[in-house]
Amino acid sequence: MSKRVKLKKPKFPKLPKIRGAHRKIQNDIPGTLTYTGIKDQKHVTIELIDYSPETHRYEVYNDVSKAFNKHVAGEISWINVNGLSQIDQIEILGKHYNLHPLILEDIVDTQQRPKIDEYPDYLFIVFKMLYYNEQGVFMNEHISLVLGENYLITFQEADGDVFDSLRQRIANSKGRVRNAGSDYLMFAIMDAVVDHYFTLIEAMSDRIEDLEDILFSNTADQDITQDIQELKREVLRIRKAVFPFREVVNRLEKIDSTLIDEKTISYIRDLYDHVTQVTDSIDIYREMTWGLMDMYMTTISNKMNEVMKVLTIMASIFIPLTFMAGIYGMNFEYIPELHLEYGYFYLWGAMVLVFLGLLYYFKRKKWL
Repeated sequence: MSKRVKLKKPKFPKLPKIRGAHRKIQNDIPGTLTYTGIKDQKHVTIELIDYSPETHRYEVYNDVSKAFNKHVAGEISWINVNGLSQIDQIEILGKHYNLHPLILEDIVDTQQRPKIDEYPDYLFIVFKMLYYNEQGVFMNEHISLVLGENYLITFQEADGDVFDSLRQRIANSKGRVRNAGSDYLMFAIMDAVVDHYFTLIEAMSDRIEDLEDILFSNTADQDITQDIQELKREVLRIRKAVFPFREVVNRLEKIDSTLIDEKTISYIRDLYDHVTQVTDSIDIYREMTWGLMDMYMTTISNKMNEVMKVLTIMASIFIPLTFMAGIYGMNFEYIPELHLEYGYFYLWGAMVLVFLGLLYYFKRKKWL
């Protein structure tokens, strides 16, 4: 007979708290820059990647103004800004590229819903970058993107992202990035973000399966309710980030702009299919997560029913025995059976027969 392996409770990554986030001032002037995130960086770092089919340059600066006037004709410039807490640096960059004040406001507003805005000389896109860091902590990072002629600017809250493989492809001249325009670079960045959406979905599926195994194995304790609640909150945060992003990609596919080449539209259409697949999976896992708590409550109810069943059977067995003992425990002087020589043993025999008869009856009814 094989031994049953006791399942261990999985350790899930904790969600970062956002109570320490900066708050926007109510009734503030539109276009006023107020950073609302929690990742304060003392210094902004700017990654400048210039490339063409034949050339590639990678430079890092701590001052936005030093990244200006580095563009060479015929090259694509990718300017990646890490750190949104330094408002003055964002304003300098916005003034150089003539960005609208409302765009700068949305760049530093980490609570901004994913969206796309079209301007005569550039496109502005906001979305969320979701991933697990090296410590296994779920990260939800605000990212903004400005697409212009032969340049792309990305704004991130802090160092660390999911674009390392893209940087390597550009440096090693792999794929189509070096031979395409800034619009394809935009697609490649969004595609990298969506690829990590799939990673989150797979991790979510594994966590749901682990919780289901624990619930079905009857080894769940009260702490599992906290794990389920954390998973529900994470699903809601992922859903809040991904569903509006699907609208952004859908509109980007249909947008009529000279900044996006017709060939890139095909890739964006494929990206929309991937985002739709992610949203469908999120809906499925959302329902499954909601069902975990019902499953836990059902398990608790079944355990309670089993306890009540045992107690009820025990009470049913001892009720007639108590009745018989109560009759012959009365203090009447004339009870006929009291004067029998073997009356005591007769009573015990009757009680044993009643006990065995009830056991046989409960067994036949499959209550035992």
